[in-house]
Amino acid sequence: MTIWTEQLIRLVLMVGQYVFGAAAIYALLQLLPQRPARWKHLAVLSWRTKEAPDKWLRLLRISRQRSSFMERALLLAGCGVTADAAWYVIARRSLMLAIGGLILIASLWHERINAYVPLNYLGPGLLMVMLFLYVDLIWLRSIHKLRALQVTKEIFSVSKQLLYLSDSSLHVHSKLLRCIPFTRTMRHDLEQLLAEWYHDAGGALQRFKQRLGTEEGLSFVETLDALRLHESPQYYELLRVRIEDYKEKIELAKESRKESTSYFLFIIAGIPILYTFQVFIYPWVREGQKLFQSLS
Repeated sequence: MTIWTEQLIRLVLMVGQYVFGAAAIYALLQLLPQRPARWKHLAVLSWRTKEAPDKWLRLLRISRQRSSFMERALLLAGCGVTADAAWYVIARRSLMLAIGGLILIASLWHERINAYVPLNYLGPGLLMVMLFLYVDLIWLRSIHKLRALQVTKEIFSVSKQLLYLSDSSLHVHSKLLRCIPFTRTMRHDLEQLLAEWYHDAGGALQRFKQRLGTEEGLSFVETLDALRLHESPQYYELLRVRIEDYKEKIELAKESRKESTSYFLFIIAGIPILYTFQVFIYPWVREGQKLFQSLS
């Protein structure tokens, strides 16, 4: 193992410790009782429910009409983030500017900084974070895909339970209440839907659809709205058709996952072959090259 590889492993471990430490501190702070904030007028303290200020967006040259912003907003909604996507874009742009400034400072005063923090760790670490932020669409798509698959599985289970209760005289709200144990990822969203149901069922369903943020969630909410307005056997037949669609999408996702796993295993299986070539065959190749060079 080379020195650079050892330093990279130490850097990854150090970054992991900081990330998990910050997550643990955040989880502990969430357990503390909430107190009324003294600075309620600051927008950053209520970022979950309010939109980002337009002057911040203009300062960082961020436009809501850009295709990159709208794509990130859709991906964040699909990942279950209900806050304004502009907060994420502001944080991303600010971090990238801060990291760029740190890299510039490190290049100008590298001798002074190296006395306190080794640049062998600081430089690659900053570049890794910069790369992680630059390719954020890749891991956002991955998270969105995983969550969409999990939501589809839970919608499939809830739909089957609703179909099982189709002969019951219970209201749709009561049937959905019995489906809560079959959910995990969308349990909070489903509980919020049921809590808002009798206040405004139509609006609650629309907000539930936005919180899910997936194509299957859209079709599921449309079916629920139809059952709410006209609870007839015809709409349960529509639910049966949707169940078959969900089942087909889950099967396609399983096949895709198996194919990806097979490619990964194929790559892993090639590592011993390369090692065998390096240990046993490569010396003979080198000797043959030396022999031909001596003959020429």
